[in-house]
Amino acid sequence: MTFLGQVAAAASTTRGMALLLLLVAFFLFLPGQASIPPLDRDEPRFAQSARQMLESGDFVQIRFQDSARNLQPAGIYWLQAASVTLLSDETLREIWPHRVPSWLSAIGVAFLTWWVGALLFGATAGRMAGLLVGSSFLLGVEAHIAKIDATLCFVTLIAQASLAKIYMNRAERTHAGWSALFWSALGVGILLKGPIVLLVTGGTILGLVLLERRVLWLGRLNWLWGIPLMLLIAAPWYVAIGFATDGAFFRKALGYSLVGKITQTHQAHGGPFGYHLLLWPLLLWPGSLFAALAAPFVWRERKSDPVRFCFAWIVPAWLVFEFSGTKLPHYTLPLFPAIAVLAGAALARVGETRFLGRPWLLAITAPIWLACGAVVAVGFLYVQMRYEGRVEPLAIALAGAAMVCMLSVVVFAVMGRPRASLAAAVLSAAIAAFNNFEIVAPQLDTLFTAPRLAIALDEARPCPNTRLVSFAYREPSFVFLSRGAPIYPGDPEAAAAIAATDPDCTLVLLSERDNAFRAGLAQHNLTPEPIATVRGYNHNEGENVAITLHRLVRGAPPAPSVP
Repeated sequence: MTFLGQVAAAASTTRGMALLLLLVAFFLFLPGQASIPPLDRDEPRFAQSARQMLESGDFVQIRFQDSARNLQPAGIYWLQAASVTLLSDETLREIWPHRVPSWLSAIGVAFLTWWVGALLFGATAGRMAGLLVGSSFLLGVEAHIAKIDATLCFVTLIAQASLAKIYMNRAERTHAGWSALFWSALGVGILLKGPIVLLVTGGTILGLVLLERRVLWLGRLNWLWGIPLMLLIAAPWYVAIGFATDGAFFRKALGYSLVGKITQTHQAHGGPFGYHLLLWPLLLWPGSLFAALAAPFVWRERKSDPVRFCFAWIVPAWLVFEFSGTKLPHYTLPLFPAIAVLAGAALARVGETRFLGRPWLLAITAPIWLACGAVVAVGFLYVQMRYEGRVEPLAIALAGAAMVCMLSVVVFAVMGRPRASLAAAVLSAAIAAFNNFEIVAPQLDTLFTAPRLAIALDEARPCPNTRLVSFAYREPSFVFLSRGAPIYPGDPEAAAAIAATDPDCTLVLLSERDNAFRAGLAQHNLTPEPIATVRGYNHNEGENVAITLHRLVRGAPPAPSVP
């Protein structure tokens, strides 16, 4: 028996499949969790706010330094704070404990997609769906970032799994526990990102009603006590934050963050209609090949209940995301499990449909899929060469191995061996993820300026309560890594005045363009004396930076010598 045959045989049992999914998650989700620094700018904002919750003991209001962060509910901050409390010293500035909720959620998405696929299409389809979504590029990326999206995807999937159970058993009496799980997941989802979870579940229900023109089965959701259960979970914090902020949270979170993103383009994150459709071959890679090849199967089975459920899961929410003014790649992540389930179902029934044997469809999709795979396998190496001027031989070898596996995927597909093709795709994704997150990304020092600045700060602190004043350099990653030390006044004159109140215990950060800050210090008879300079590339601003840490010396700078 071949190696792939042995893997397939082991995965045919529940225990074997669970071990295989854990192994896939190990290679795709775990590498780089501790070695990749905080990724500007959202991740350190979440992490710093969670730390400040622990330090202040205020678990209602969300703050980043002295500013209210009225953008999302508190759920993800609570999870990160709990993770830090259980796994790390609160005084340390390690990012990995904050990433644990995302990491565990990504694993949960893979396992729960397996369960949903088995419920809708059978055990084999479920196993393949779990592998497809577990190896997807976007889920792997979100597993490495300490923010909401992987956790929101998992909670949304819990709600969708419960809804699927109720829908598929609508002709029979379903245990009320499924309704309780459904409404509980909605309550938790609302605590994570407001009504986004309702968009997906509500879109699914609306889609099913429009497709079937039947509503009686909705009574099995037990609305009369389900909605109060959902509100019991979500409402207390919303009431508390409303009183604590005099309604400011709702004005910002609903008016700016939610409605504003739907109707307008925020922070240049826009795109045309079709933006998400254009990106999904890359984001769902390597599963996007099998999802595209599953189209004939989906069309043939379009009137079946499982396909209808997946269709209603995907289309309404996807259209909302496409029509929204603000677009970010991760918005469609909660819909990926449904796409993976359809692809897994088609793979499981390849003997009946022979969808991999349609040359025209494979000829169209394979080149696009290979191009996306090349981006995943080689993109990180290109970035390292571009900014570091070098690439490790091991990284080149692993990227080559991933590319060979990609070619094997297409060859096996042409041969009509779908399971071997799937195994090669997952192996390719695992190799690429390990290479990208464990080998290449931690070595991108030029892109990670904040860690080097934080080290320089720790080495130069003149006092236990050293203050750090900065005007131009404001990256959230540095705030997190420096234990919230930087003070960011609104103008350079105010920055100089604050520094002058205790110059012996104050350090300042100056860039090459901070002339106004330097002039303000001179007015207070202070001269900045350089200690360490960190050079890098600010990918958020798209420019090279040189940030210098200075101590303050009393007295005007010496006059330039005259030869």
